[in-house]
Amino acid sequence: MISPHSARKATRVQEAPPPSGPPAWDGPPPPAQTPAQRTPMERMKDLPGRVSIRWRLTLTYGALVFAAAAVLLLSVYVIVGTAIDYAWPSIDWGLDPVQNARLDAAWREFQRQAVQDARDTLFSSAFMALLGVGILALIIGYFVADRALRPVAQMTATARKLSESTLAHQRIALEGPNDELKELADTFDAMLTRLNIAFDTQRRFVANASHELRTPLTINRTVLEIALSDPEASEDLKTLGRTLLEVNARNEKLIEGLLLLARSERELAVRKPLDVQEVAQTAVEQVTPFALEHGVTVTTELVSAPTIGDPVLLERSVSNLLENAVKYNIPENGKVWIRTGMVDGALVVQVANTGQHVPAYEVNSLFEPFRRLHADRVDSAKGSGLGLSIVRAVVHAHGGNVTAVPRDGGGLVVTIRLPRR
Repeated sequence: MISPHSARKATRVQEAPPPSGPPAWDGPPPPAQTPAQRTPMERMKDLPGRVSIRWRLTLTYGALVFAAAAVLLLSVYVIVGTAIDYAWPSIDWGLDPVQNARLDAAWREFQRQAVQDARDTLFSSAFMALLGVGILALIIGYFVADRALRPVAQMTATARKLSESTLAHQRIALEGPNDELKELADTFDAMLTRLNIAFDTQRRFVANASHELRTPLTINRTVLEIALSDPEASEDLKTLGRTLLEVNARNEKLIEGLLLLARSERELAVRKPLDVQEVAQTAVEQVTPFALEHGVTVTTELVSAPTIGDPVLLERSVSNLLENAVKYNIPENGKVWIRTGMVDGALVVQVANTGQHVPAYEVNSLFEPFRRLHADRVDSAKGSGLGLSIVRAVVHAHGGNVTAVPRDGGGLVVTIRLPRR
């Protein structure tokens, strides 16, 4: 129930926010938080989580080779140093003891200096060799990691190329020994097979349900219309017939919405160049009689925005937004705005309307099936509650996103953003 004060407040606002700028926050603003100061030790602990698996394997292989080379060079240094220390022969100079002692002392000093020079030369050479081995170990480790991760890259590439239409024939089919990676690839292929069976089952179910559910409703509508056209029918019978026709029409609309929702949640079967300006114009022409019936004025600002997609699904999503904007409007002098165009390289469709105030925390739930504002599967007078769910499914199938925010003065502002292709 809308008070006169809120209705006057809603009618004062004559323009909707333009479809530009960054996406608005859909709910209560997040609490402001000051980043905590982190110690150098905590930052060091976070480093492993920021390094990719390829570089972690490279560093691991390089560290192992470097450690092995360091142990080998240290062993050689100790062995060679010990060998040259004890490899000097004893010399009998054949002189008197005083001169013999003097020459022996000079010889030992020369021996000590030579051993020290040899150790220094060996150490510097070993250090340079170890540095070269370390660089070579990183290079070899990178190629080893690349070789080890090649099957994983193949699985990733296959997963990226997969879609509902390629599940029937696209597989990894990894060749090689029966190791852990081949077991993972075979498990992934088996999962793809099960998904393909599930998608085929879903497609058959939707096709069969479309026929089995629509046919009896169409027959019921025809029988009721023939009964109502009978001039001898009583007034009570005609009243009952009109009531049954309304129920039948609502059931037809509900089934049509469910089938469209199931179709929208699958991969797009139709992709063709289109201009959202033309799609929106067609949707506006379809909704205009409904808007005039409810006393709602539709204002358009349509700019060309070419893309690739399913024009039928996009037209249905825009029509759903417009129908919702008309249904959930103020009783008198209601307004609806629709705009299309390109903003920041993205295709944008925005629909805004006057209406009752919508709490920010309730906005996201409106995109769930059978959900309505302040009513969950209860108030069905205005629709089945599938309109926004179909919009979200269609937009996601086109690789875009849809957001809704409460509008100042009442109503909603729903924005669709699709990638430019």
